[in-house]
Amino acid sequence: MDDQPRRPAWVVAAFAAALYLALVVFAYGFVSLLTDAEVIPRADAGLLVGPAIVGAAVVALLLHLARALRSPHRTLRIVLLAAVWTWVAAVVVAVVGYALATGTALSALLFGLGFGVSWFGLLIPALAALVAWFAASVARAQVGGAQRPRWPWERDDEV
Repeated sequence: MDDQPRRPAWVVAAFAAALYLALVVFAYGFVSLLTDAEVIPRADAGLLVGPAIVGAAVVALLLHLARALRSPHRTLRIVLLAAVWTWVAAVVVAVVGYALATGTALSALLFGLGFGVSWFGLLIPALAALVAWFAASVARAQVGGAQRPRWPWERDDEV
């Protein structure tokens, strides 16, 4: 029997959120280079709208996984809700950020929805779904009794 207590869902969620942030930054850079497109194509949006969108998506994923991974057996629900929450958070922050930067409401709504259906906007839920699936798999394995791999000097040779 394992003498160590199981890690809480927050630990798995935090590592998943860090992985998600790294994947989003990588994917944004890769797609931007591949398509020769800017992540935020409107210069009047300012410098903080893009990082705020990514930050909101990361926080949304962290909060969702921290709650959902307490009972990780409903993987499809966890994955789908991760995609939905991160996309909604990104679009809402895009709308609010653009409205604050420009002072216009209608063009902010169009900007946010336009961002949400762009390649960069669709990467957010796609990567969230992938990371949520990995996190749910790890949490299910922990609940099932899986132990971390041991280094050779940590193993008991008695069988």
